[in-house]
Amino acid sequence: MEDAVSRSSVESSSTNDDYVVVNGEPKLKITGDINDLNDEVSQSSKKMTSTLTPSSSIGADPQSPLSSVDNVFPTSQSTGAIGEEPGSGDCKGRSMSLPGSRDDGYTTFNGVTYLGCALVNAPRSEVEIYRNMSILNEQSKQAIPIELYIPRTSEGNVRTNGVVRLVDPGTDTDIACYKIHRILFCARGPADSEEKMCFAFTCSHGDTPDSAIFQCHVFRCELQEAVAKILYSFATSFRRLPKTSVRSASSISEAEVTAIFSVNLEFKEDDGKGSYSTCPKDKNIFKFRCDYDKKIVISVTQTGNKELRIERCFGLLLSPGRNVKDGDMHLIEMNSMGYSSDGRTYSISGNWDISEDCFKVLNSETPKDTRVFLTVAVDLVICGIQEPVRFGIETKAKIFPHSERFWYFTKKPHQEQFFVKLKLTETDSPDVVQYEVVEVHSQTQIDRQKAGLSLQGLKHNRRMSEGLQSPQDAEEESDGDEPLLSGSGVVSKEVTDDNLLEAWHDVLVKWHQNLSQRPKPVQQLAKKGIPEALRGEVWQLLAGCHDNSELMEAYRILITKDSPTESVIQRDINRTFPAHAFFKQSGGLGQDSLYRISKAYSVYDEEIGYVQGLSFLAAALLLHMPEEQAFSVLVKICFDYELRDLFKQGFEVLHLKFYQLERLMQDLMGDLYEHFMEMGLEIHMFASQWFLTLFTAKFPLFLVFHILDLFLCEGKDIIFNVAIALLKMSRKDLLALDFEGILKYFRVHMPKKYRTEEAARELMATAVAAKVTSKKLKKYEKEYITMKEQEMQQEDPIERMERENKRLLEDNMRLEQENDDLAHELVDSKLTLKSELDEVQDQNKEMKTDLTKCRKLLKDTQEEKHRLEVENQQVKEMCRKELERLESENSRNTVIVTDYKQICTQLSERLEKQQTAHREELSRIKTLVKSCETCSKMFDAEGKLNLPEPKTDPEKMNPKIVDLQQQIRELELQLAQTKLALVESECKTQDLTHSLNAAVTEIQASKNTWFTKTLNSIKEVANTHTAKKDPKD
Repeated sequence: MEDAVSRSSVESSSTNDDYVVVNGEPKLKITGDINDLNDEVSQSSKKMTSTLTPSSSIGADPQSPLSSVDNVFPTSQSTGAIGEEPGSGDCKGRSMSLPGSRDDGYTTFNGVTYLGCALVNAPRSEVEIYRNMSILNEQSKQAIPIELYIPRTSEGNVRTNGVVRLVDPGTDTDIACYKIHRILFCARGPADSEEKMCFAFTCSHGDTPDSAIFQCHVFRCELQEAVAKILYSFATSFRRLPKTSVRSASSISEAEVTAIFSVNLEFKEDDGKGSYSTCPKDKNIFKFRCDYDKKIVISVTQTGNKELRIERCFGLLLSPGRNVKDGDMHLIEMNSMGYSSDGRTYSISGNWDISEDCFKVLNSETPKDTRVFLTVAVDLVICGIQEPVRFGIETKAKIFPHSERFWYFTKKPHQEQFFVKLKLTETDSPDVVQYEVVEVHSQTQIDRQKAGLSLQGLKHNRRMSEGLQSPQDAEEESDGDEPLLSGSGVVSKEVTDDNLLEAWHDVLVKWHQNLSQRPKPVQQLAKKGIPEALRGEVWQLLAGCHDNSELMEAYRILITKDSPTESVIQRDINRTFPAHAFFKQSGGLGQDSLYRISKAYSVYDEEIGYVQGLSFLAAALLLHMPEEQAFSVLVKICFDYELRDLFKQGFEVLHLKFYQLERLMQDLMGDLYEHFMEMGLEIHMFASQWFLTLFTAKFPLFLVFHILDLFLCEGKDIIFNVAIALLKMSRKDLLALDFEGILKYFRVHMPKKYRTEEAARELMATAVAAKVTSKKLKKYEKEYITMKEQEMQQEDPIERMERENKRLLEDNMRLEQENDDLAHELVDSKLTLKSELDEVQDQNKEMKTDLTKCRKLLKDTQEEKHRLEVENQQVKEMCRKELERLESENSRNTVIVTDYKQICTQLSERLEKQQTAHREELSRIKTLVKSCETCSKMFDAEGKLNLPEPKTDPEKMNPKIVDLQQQIRELELQLAQTKLALVESECKTQDLTHSLNAAVTEIQASKNTWFTKTLNSIKEVANTHTAKKDPKD
């Protein structure tokens, strides 16, 4: 149940309010609101003051801001005095007030009962405080009555102020004292529990993080009002001046005041959806993308005592660069201005047109490892100040391509504090207060002045330093007493040995074909050193994490989480590879990447977390591969190569390594070992950094990379080879030095000795040839275990138990922390499951409603299906009947057509015979006529009859002839009509034949057509209906 805040309070020297500084300024956390405590104290004081006798003020200071009731709060032992007559024998003097000599800056509480104390792991955890309070309240048989003395201020000497005292009421002697700045947490019992009259505070003991423990002291009062007063007294004793430095009134003229303003700056980019999203920011560098419209948002809040209301914004300005003159600032269009809903923050927003030429540099992609400066200024018209006040903020930005995506960023705005020094001016009206601005300073300018880094000083130093050698160059060439900076040296990517490149090419091709099996030539090639251009790929293959998508995806998630060691990581980042250009600049790309990797690993490995030295190894990996791959290799080195075991269980494995190295020195370099023993030099004094950082912290990069080549190829035992080689090559120098000289040699001269590639190659050749076998190391390990067992047997049982107890306490703290984390996770999981359960229940309800609807729809569909099936049967039956009728009708029509064809054939033959006979008769008659001379004249050359119009006399004509002629004409007319009827009959016959064929074809095609069947059935029904009506008609 240990909380990260409380533990880090001892381990950190930060002065942030989130931490507690041991032996530092007092910091206290009290449950509840101080205003509520104040109100409760005031109400109870009024009730109790009305019943106090005049003697209750004896010994009180009449000029004290606290009344007698404030000085002595009646509790369980003073209840008898309340409401009694003066001079009552049951009234004790100490229960009503204290003697004047005792009232020396203390508030005294009588009748308090001390219930006891308990060790706690989480001094700021209310749950653990309440648990101990409940246990000690139940086990209160050995409670001790005390008088509680609480100082009125946290300052003072140990005896008078700054100490909480527990005094024996019988002997007036101190039972215990607690320094006020050691008290971390105060809490009162819950009002609805048996502990409502109890209170407790936690206190730290120990001067170092290793020896620090936390105790919870529990007390009880039988008057519930006294509990609130005691917590109120604790709260008032911890009141301090604010952190901002305020000069004393004596040093400031009465006519001058200082107004303090806090200004927040943030940028927003168009997200393409009609709104703006906050631009990401890493540390103090904003991240912009090209060709996106941007918006500037500034929030101004007054934090000082002098309240001045902002009337309006006079102008919003922007310019690239820093130290920009007022005339070079560019005015931008403002969107809005005004106070927020709380009336404390004044916000201004404006659009920034990126298409303007003056902002071109802020819309162009910046090269790698570079950034641009920009200055934003706002002119404010403030009530009571004659002229507008300008606040200028300088910040940095990095411009990325248009399509860039940011995996990790913070949305915290850039904050700057401004101190406006004002001078009171004379006005015509005495009621009007008018100020004149004397000067405006930002916190950044003040910090620069304190550090001696004013702009004038920088310019002067820059002029003096022109032409001088850079510190890095001087360090690399110097053989002085300054140690070599980590990250020194240049590693060339050029390879002069073509055979080596060809060998690596063949190995990598074969390796990629089967990643599970390492090719045999790799070991020999790694001893010569992996070419710099191939190290990134080969290291991943050696570590077994080539294209490890699982770890890379985990990294993208881990960098978004918070780490309890972020402040420690940030402090170490600036000290990692300061000599390398990639990590040199604070807030640069290299330091940002290194910060993210270290933070991600601290979250990934909760047992070990972040440890010093980890950043050096991560930096070496970052120089050869991207962040995700570097994180994957780092995880493999720590887990698969067992580097993390060196930091576990009180560094037991590390001490084993020290013993093994000491035994190797004794066997291989006896004289050097004897010399170290004579000088009193132990292995851990120089070798701890070798094992914990894999030689990456002090040695030149060329040597560091070669060591990592062998480490990833050979394994963790190669560290002993390199250590023995270092000692062997420096043997003569070390034998000639004393204790201080040896330590200085390890720290300064040994790393500088291998600045050249030739010296580094010689060292690595010596390391490869060193006779360090795993069998020998196993032997030394057994010796170490045996030695430790003998020491434990000879050790004082009390000391062993204390050490074991300390280890168990640490394990208990760790397990309780894990338990607390698991409890939080369980609560979160329950909440999540509850939320998901509610959603599932809602979905279940909706699905039940849908199921009911579907069932109803299914029932309706089945009924419709049944109805359609019945109709289908009926339609089929109708179609069958109609088909049978059509088939019978078709048969009848076929017989009629056959008979008709036969009749037509007979008529045609008869007609042809008659025509032939008529032609023959006509030819014979013509022949007879032509043979007669008289008759032949009646015909022309063509054989046509050419008779003159007969002139007949009707009277002379024979009536029989006339009748015969009339009959002939009628016969001719009948003959012509018969021929015409015959032709028409033939035409109709042909039409009927075609129609019949078409009908037969259509009937055959439409036999299986549902629509046709339906129509036929309808026709049949209609015909049936008509047939039924006919008899009636």
